[in-house]
Amino acid sequence: MADQIEIITGSMLGATEYVAEQVQTELHQAGFNAEVHFQPDITQIRQSGIWVLCSSTHGAGDLPDNIQAFANALPDSDLSQIQFIVIALGDSSYDTFCQAGKTLYELMCKSGAKPLSELFCIDVLQHPMPEEVAGEWLANQLAGGLFESN
Repeated sequence: MADQIEIITGSMLGATEYVAEQVQTELHQAGFNAEVHFQPDITQIRQSGIWVLCSSTHGAGDLPDNIQAFANALPDSDLSQIQFIVIALGDSSYDTFCQAGKTLYELMCKSGAKPLSELFCIDVLQHPMPEEVAGEWLANQLAGGLFESN
């Protein structure tokens, strides 16, 4: 079992911060240590173990401002010791639905990190309280043994 899980957050308006906090709560209840990074700096985050990336999409499919530098550093990083999941928030009325999450997922894979699940997308039009959906999804994933092989 992983001793520490890093929760990396990309948020413009705050909803993703609530999702990250709910993820942290679920992980703590399952017996994991988890730290939320609201201003993620890749040099300050452990380069091994499990990362949970939570991000909304801003503008025309853009990453939120607070996670752009982190994302820009990913192509130059060896993340072969990282396993990850991505929880993406988006508005399905836009053709760039969850694009920031898709971008992060792709960048993580290209940097050598290993996905533990498919990208999980939350449509904020259908779920105005995305933290509840994220918490339920993660609880189900944990019950199914998501992190047990670590």
